[in-house]
Amino acid sequence: MTIQIPTGLLDGSVLAILDSQDMYGYLLTKEIQKHVNVSESTMYPVLRRLQKNGDLITYDEPFEGRMRRYYQITPLGQQHLAEIKQEWQAFSRGISEILGGAK
Repeated sequence: MTIQIPTGLLDGSVLAILDSQDMYGYLLTKEIQKHVNVSESTMYPVLRRLQKNGDLITYDEPFEGRMRRYYQITPLGQQHLAEIKQEWQAFSRGISEILGGAK
């Protein structure tokens, strides 16, 4: 069985990683893949949506004769991340109670 990652959790994962350092898309994808199964083709639409919503900005840096696009979290993105973390705590607690058999 494959559990699909809800959009909000994928957004939160991206924002949490970028909260500690800026990254280019491929490296960010590899970092996410260390923890959850997600394809590269899934990540770029997530990044575009977060950028469109004002959670991320981009800048380009030269690397070996070409440009790499880096993603950086904005103050709005940090606020969004805090909201996702709060929602995750409540959701996680509830699912753990159900699946863990707590009564």
